[in-house]
Amino acid sequence: MTPYVHINDLAQEVQSPAKGILSRTLHNDDKVKVVLFAFAAGEELSEHTASMPAILHFLQGEAKVTLGADIVEASSNTWVHMPAGQRHGIQAKTPVVMLLLLLK
Repeated sequence: MTPYVHINDLAQEVQSPAKGILSRTLHNDDKVKVVLFAFAAGEELSEHTASMPAILHFLQGEAKVTLGADIVEASSNTWVHMPAGQRHGIQAKTPVVMLLLLLK
């Protein structure tokens, strides 16, 4: 088994669905869990919290991100770090591909 993970093009690892939200775990160890998400346009991940710090890295598309009381716009190359317990939600305005890193 190779001791590393190498992906040339993250956005090509998952295709945005016509409807719904797809997720694919790319890596999971004792320090980080890496999940690639694809949202169809108009799909929403309702507001929730994570029990650990997290990073959102938007690879493609446009979304509205709720961070507590703030609403920010996200597009390709938008990067967000959130502490554990941060309320957040995502609404895809277009098809979106996003990488989530959960820091353990």
